[in-house]
Amino acid sequence: MTSVPARDEELVRAAATGSREAFRELLELHYDRIFRFCFRLTGRREEAEDLTQDICVALPAKLKSFRGRASLTTWLYRVAMNAAHDRRRRAMSRTKAAEGWGEIEMSRLAEETGRAADLDWLRRSMAVLPDDLRDTVALTIDGEMTHAEAAEVLGISEGTVSWRLSEARKRLRAMRQEETGR
Repeated sequence: MTSVPARDEELVRAAATGSREAFRELLELHYDRIFRFCFRLTGRREEAEDLTQDICVALPAKLKSFRGRASLTTWLYRVAMNAAHDRRRRAMSRTKAAEGWGEIEMSRLAEETGRAADLDWLRRSMAVLPDDLRDTVALTIDGEMTHAEAAEVLGISEGTVSWRLSEARKRLRAMRQEETGR
């Protein structure tokens, strides 16, 4: 069990009882992290912005259920993931198209690594992975979280995180081989 830093705990308590200033401080501390994660989950800037805003609107009421058994960051990732799943389920009834897996995030990575073609392929391929694998990869890509941290967010064992990442790599490799004929 991860302890919650005293400042986060204090801000959560105050925000949960209606302090706008405490809520503003919490958002200042965690908004960018929530947005980046939403972006990795949705793959589209506009969708990530909408999802992040939805989370921020719902957050004051949700803070009342925060118990401090996990770090605030872990809890926020879980809230964001649940919101993304709800949104994805709603979107599936409207459309089956999955466009733009993390264009900005992948572009940033491409600039750092010089592997734009590989990252473009990864963006397209991630969109066809099952939700559980995609979520696991989104949490751990680029070293964002350790397997243990991702396991806590996902509510699964660290071994299951490792298995999911292995399975995602296996599926991505098979997709690549099918496309290239190698």
